[in-house]
Amino acid sequence: MFYEPRNKDHGLPHDPFTAIVTPRPIGWITSISAKGEVNLAPYSFFNSVSSDPPIVMFASDGRKHTIDFVEQTREFVCNLATWDLRDQVKETSWQYARGTDEMTAAGLTAAPSRLVKPPRVAASPCALECRLLEILQLTDLDGRPSPRFIAFGQVVGVHIDDRYLKDGLLDTAAMRPIARAGYQEYFVSTSETRFTLRFAKTDRPETDRSGDHRFTKE
Repeated sequence: MFYEPRNKDHGLPHDPFTAIVTPRPIGWITSISAKGEVNLAPYSFFNSVSSDPPIVMFASDGRKHTIDFVEQTREFVCNLATWDLRDQVKETSWQYARGTDEMTAAGLTAAPSRLVKPPRVAASPCALECRLLEILQLTDLDGRPSPRFIAFGQVVGVHIDDRYLKDGLLDTAAMRPIARAGYQEYFVSTSETRFTLRFAKTDRPETDRSGDHRFTKE
């Protein structure tokens, strides 16, 4: 099949776009307003966009409390959303009245951050303290403003639960992070679904015609 998104002519019950760009990491974002109001919300349009310096982004469908708070104080925290915390992630996805502390509403305990004011989720195995670089509002091909806002933040502090450090490496599978798919579907990373792709520095596609790309599954 082929369809043009602007024409919405896919003929399916739901647009499959988000089922194609998947799985997407979940940015579980803590923010705080100038008045000290704490907000916690998950964003499925989230990712890292640079490792040096470390920069992350999250996109908001509409101008929600998180964007307002981040714009006010220019700080936020990305908490790792995991399988063990899936129910709390869902609970914080609801639209609460402004000023409601979603962390408290979801039964979560807050832990202080080191370098920024927004707290982090104590039960999350990893958290990234970020300072805002910029917020962009998108426009479409016709130049019309879109109700989509993207916040970019530079990571200034990293929290890691030492239990997940193994032989000097962070064991991602052991933390079982969850990711967003299309529709109402999610995925979870586990040791059973982990695989590695190892390439030697001398490997080049134009010289290695054997088809052996050092593909291994653990």
